[in-house]
Amino acid sequence: MLSAETFHPSDLSQADISTWRRLCASRPEFANPLMGPDFAQAVGKVRADARVTVWRWPGRTAGFLAYHRRPGSYARPIGAPLSDYHGLVAEPGLDSDEALAAAGLSVYRFTGLTDPNMAFAGFGAVERESFVIALETTAEAYLEALRAASPKRFKNYRRLDHKLDREVGALSIRAEFDQTAFDTLLRWKREQLARTGAHGFLNADWTQGLLQDLFERQAGDFQGLMVNLYAGERLVAGHFGIRQGGIYHPWIASTDPELGAWSPGQVFLGRAIAAMPQMGLTTYDLGPGHEHYKRPYALTTRRIGEGVATAANLGGRAAQMSEQAWTLAGAHGQGAVGKLRRRLDIIASSELSFTGRALGLAQAIGARVRRAPAELEAV
Repeated sequence: MLSAETFHPSDLSQADISTWRRLCASRPEFANPLMGPDFAQAVGKVRADARVTVWRWPGRTAGFLAYHRRPGSYARPIGAPLSDYHGLVAEPGLDSDEALAAAGLSVYRFTGLTDPNMAFAGFGAVERESFVIALETTAEAYLEALRAASPKRFKNYRRLDHKLDREVGALSIRAEFDQTAFDTLLRWKREQLARTGAHGFLNADWTQGLLQDLFERQAGDFQGLMVNLYAGERLVAGHFGIRQGGIYHPWIASTDPELGAWSPGQVFLGRAIAAMPQMGLTTYDLGPGHEHYKRPYALTTRRIGEGVATAANLGGRAAQMSEQAWTLAGAHGQGAVGKLRRRLDIIASSELSFTGRALGLAQAIGARVRRAPAELEAV
């Protein structure tokens, strides 16, 4: 008795939007700016291939899934590679096999699956960790708990903080809407991606349009938020992302490359935690990846999944076989195959043209070739 309707996010009814928000509020796992209708609609403004499927049981709505519909009935998470959390926002009991078939989808590729109802339990998702700063009492108590857990580490962070404050300028945290500072953060990030050989996902037209649109949202429950660290009047480091209420999820973490010796990224996070109450934040969700940078500050972690969900049809079976081959080759590990798979996912998600994907693949191969001699020398 399950039925499905699929819309571009701009065509969602107000009733469906309200129901989606209610489902997000029903589970803490869904209470994230990336999981609700506002993010889907923001992405829909810059992506014609954005879709939302709404599943219904007789008399009520069962759930929602936002995605990009690609050729071959292939679905990728809405806003990928920026969508660190995604999944089926639904009531318990909605089975992913039946749901995908009803929506006419063969494959749903996920990299940050949030699935508290275990709708995708049968697909063998590989678990990853994401890192969350959650204030249960005060910022001071949280910082004290960090210091107690790693006294030597945070003693060094305090030393770096004092050094930067003394040698560069008096430090301050600002939540601001300054276009010049925003452009600087993005430029630093693009330069960092180029230096490290990572894919330049920020160069895609739709990514630039989405980030600028969110930056300009300065009111309401769902909005962009930029948090910057200054030394005097010099921008030192910053984050940009989205917030919904008291929950903030930054995407862009940038630092002044000329100040690397002062470790401004580490100084920034300590200062940002202290400023959370003034910014109205209770949760600073750092997301997955870059564990060495995030874990020291995160007393809470979340489990998310990576893999594919498939329908019981020819396309689904082919995708399942491909995923098994990738898994056997080590695609979910930290080795060369895992890095290649993640790189290909970012390219496929961010580049919409054949030319863009081909160029991204060529750059990935070139970066791998450049790294190979150094890796061989280290063996």
